[in-house]
Amino acid sequence: MPRFYLPDTLAPDTLITLPDACAHHAARVLRLTAGDAVTLFNGQGGEWAGNIHHIGKREVEVHVDARQDVERETPLRVTLAQGVSSGERMDYTLQKAVELGVHAIQPVACARSVVKLSGERADKRRNHWQNLVIAACEQCARNRVPEVSDIAPLPVWLAQSATAPLKLMFAPDAQHTLHTLPRPGGDVTMLAGPEGGFAADEYSAALTAGFIPIRLGPRVLRTETAALAALAAMQTLWGDL
Repeated sequence: MPRFYLPDTLAPDTLITLPDACAHHAARVLRLTAGDAVTLFNGQGGEWAGNIHHIGKREVEVHVDARQDVERETPLRVTLAQGVSSGERMDYTLQKAVELGVHAIQPVACARSVVKLSGERADKRRNHWQNLVIAACEQCARNRVPEVSDIAPLPVWLAQSATAPLKLMFAPDAQHTLHTLPRPGGDVTMLAGPEGGFAADEYSAALTAGFIPIRLGPRVLRTETAALAALAAMQTLWGDL
């Protein structure tokens, strides 16, 4: 069932026009035709059944049917603070983190981040990541869209980050593993480094901020793998896998 995100109010028995990107995907990529069934969601929970009413040269109209109270969110609310990595690595991490149920994403600029972003370039990249997250929600049938926050320098974010019952960071030589930790009583914040890992002062600052180092087995995982492996393991231990 094709799914489309519209950040607007949806109501039964109405006609809506798909945004340009969705219209192009529906008409040119999926080659839908009038009468085809689709699903719509606006990121605020629930979804709406619909069908293609009209396809023109530049627009696609959808008739909105009944709302369905469907939720596919995990009970485990994880905020991923991901050290900014290069290009496709960061995209892959965020896309798969959404599929694994991540609640929110905080990109952090680290001393060893290969990519350095600021100003307009940082804004464009954040918008790119948010659109990637929306596309991942369309694909994996989530009805709530995780927010991608503005890129923050790691020391600044550590000083301002909200308190969570459990705050974790990755370290290959850490004493703890996920199996040694108790089930969290609330939200989890997970801090993952960039390609080169954390600098010594960043690691110390994270410890001071209350982050618990954990290791993910005896092997060293790449930046695009570590957070995803941890999310999958946490969902198995404490979530809905």
